[in-house]
Amino acid sequence: MLLNFYKYQGTGNDFVMIDNRKGVFPKDNTELVSFLCDRRFGIGADGLILLENDQAADFKMVYYNSDGRQSTMCGNGGRCIVAFANFLGIVDQEISFVAIDGLHRASIDDGIVSLEMQEVQEIMEKSNSLFLDTGSPHHVQLVDGLKDFDVPKEGAKLRYGIYGEQGSNINFVDQESPDTFNVRTYERGVEDETYSCGTGVTAVALAMYHSGKTSNNRVRINTPGGKLEVKFKSSPDGYKEIWLTGPAKLVFKGEINVAS
Repeated sequence: MLLNFYKYQGTGNDFVMIDNRKGVFPKDNTELVSFLCDRRFGIGADGLILLENDQAADFKMVYYNSDGRQSTMCGNGGRCIVAFANFLGIVDQEISFVAIDGLHRASIDDGIVSLEMQEVQEIMEKSNSLFLDTGSPHHVQLVDGLKDFDVPKEGAKLRYGIYGEQGSNINFVDQESPDTFNVRTYERGVEDETYSCGTGVTAVALAMYHSGKTSNNRVRINTPGGKLEVKFKSSPDGYKEIWLTGPAKLVFKGEINVAS
């Protein structure tokens, strides 16, 4: 089967995009997804995303990690699929779509995508870290010497040692200014450091506000792949109107022969 695909990246977090409105992609084919995401034998990506029809919204997002398994919400993937839908002419500037964690609103303007994330009711405090779910589970931990920190090694220790087989994404953070933080993330499913993680930087922004490291509700995040911004509203019930903003770009498009 000849499969048409598009490659998108959002601050270095890269995805294989498939227009699956006609249902041509074989669902839950772990080996196929893993092959397409392989950086030596396939296209190469942190994950694969299907754009599908939905009766209640502009489209549906189905996300797979590079290990081939369907996963929880991906923030940068959500921003990239908005750019993809805009490229296909499905949507204009204001968008709604359904993902595994529910309905999302988004907007796009000159390649910059703002995505509304799900509300967060609880942030759990641990001895030297915080844990919260921003559509995907996230461990947030301040460290010294982030630039030279061994993220793959230390991230894997925490991902398996504390959170078990189901695991959590692990974010290591240092503070650059009152409203700016640097973040490096170990992602489960990829099982390595990625250049950026949208749900991760969202978790970091909320965790740093919760812990008093910043008093701003508009937080700038630097990742190895680029800059993102998270804004939100704090309330006694948690955090609402959480928006993740940054660039999402088409890298290339092509076709690949795969077993049907």
